[in-house]
Amino acid sequence: MARRRQYPETAEELNEHRERAVLVGIDRGNTEWPVEESLAELERLAHTAGTDVVGTVTQRLDRPNPRTFIGSGKAEQVASLADSAGATTVILDDELTPSQQANLEALLPNVNVLDRTQLILDIFGMHATSREGKLQVELAQLEYLLPRLRGMWSHLERERLGGGRGARFGAGESQLEVDRRLARKRISELKLDLAAVSGERDLQRKRRARSGVLRVSLVGYTNAGKSTLLNALTNAGVVAEDMLFATLDSTTRRLTLAEGREVTLTDTVGFIHKLPHGLVEAFKSTLDEVRDADLLLHVVDGSASQAEAQMRAVDEVLHEIGAHRTPRLLVVNKTDRMSAEDRAAIARRHPDAVFVSAARSEGLDELMRRIAGEASLSSPTLTMMVPYTRGDLVQLAHERTHLVSERHTPEGTRIVAKVPQELVRRFEEFQVDDGQMSGRSAQRKTGGS
Repeated sequence: MARRRQYPETAEELNEHRERAVLVGIDRGNTEWPVEESLAELERLAHTAGTDVVGTVTQRLDRPNPRTFIGSGKAEQVASLADSAGATTVILDDELTPSQQANLEALLPNVNVLDRTQLILDIFGMHATSREGKLQVELAQLEYLLPRLRGMWSHLERERLGGGRGARFGAGESQLEVDRRLARKRISELKLDLAAVSGERDLQRKRRARSGVLRVSLVGYTNAGKSTLLNALTNAGVVAEDMLFATLDSTTRRLTLAEGREVTLTDTVGFIHKLPHGLVEAFKSTLDEVRDADLLLHVVDGSASQAEAQMRAVDEVLHEIGAHRTPRLLVVNKTDRMSAEDRAAIARRHPDAVFVSAARSEGLDELMRRIAGEASLSSPTLTMMVPYTRGDLVQLAHERTHLVSERHTPEGTRIVAKVPQELVRRFEEFQVDDGQMSGRSAQRKTGGS
């Protein structure tokens, strides 16, 4: 039977009733993600979920045991440690199959058995605030739990109708404990609701695309400082805490570059090592903000010991959602926490990176300059003669292009501007070349027609 994990609902309850957990990981000899580093990240996830870690256990295996993930002897060791440390939960650092979880629960009858995926889903459930975010999280939770529902029918209908506090994913999430038939029905309802919300988001993205505004998305490993950077650049005022997955919902703000051109800057959910595939699927409409962007700012925590591995983890997710071909600018954040040697090492490996400290607003001018440079690459330079009857196009040029020059002539307003690809068709009928302009000037001087 899949066990319920009860989380406190207030900060006071969180402090008074923090759970105690033992972490379990497999050492596969992975040099990129050593088991110690992976368990350290798992401990941060547990802390985010309101759980104190009281012990860790590792086992050297080439691959997980297909029946119990760890060997039965190691499971006895875990049970003994949990009992002596007063732990009520054991968290495995990988996703368990339904059979592995059932077998482990039989070997560890006195504790809750969770895996990394369940823990991440719990955190997402705690932090989702918007309607879309809550729908996405509930969908991922239900699809994860569906194959793990075993012998739970006795109380399901009562909780479905009457609510009930203490459900594994919190108040309002009692649908997670429905039986298979009700769960499948709810999954269908959630997909329909998300399709409607996704349609609204698509309309917003299309409007931004038609406006010609360059769309920039912040991507990166969780806790890399994306939200802090968004706040520093735009005064967005979004939540920015030293906590994994502090924000889940995307936030878009306008950013005015030095030359006056406006772009949109969107903060999106952070990525993580072993990010559950179900979350990527559930958050598809949110991640479309990344896939449809014109430029990605890949924000990395330069002070993290696993900075390079975290970059590769982000690259894997970008490939999964089809955003790996989008132009990208690497932004190394938290330079205030970096040594000169670490900064130099990253600069050697990534010579085009921009170094910033979002918390101290350092390096932002250079970042803005680089964004402007990337924006110009996607914008051809057009010379246009706009008649005075088309003041709307002159205004559009002021608001949505990078003006190089503007001059009033008898024929109209002569504008030279870097025009975003989306707006080229709006201006092309008024496009002229320098030869035409020279010829017209000569005609005026000689009185020719």
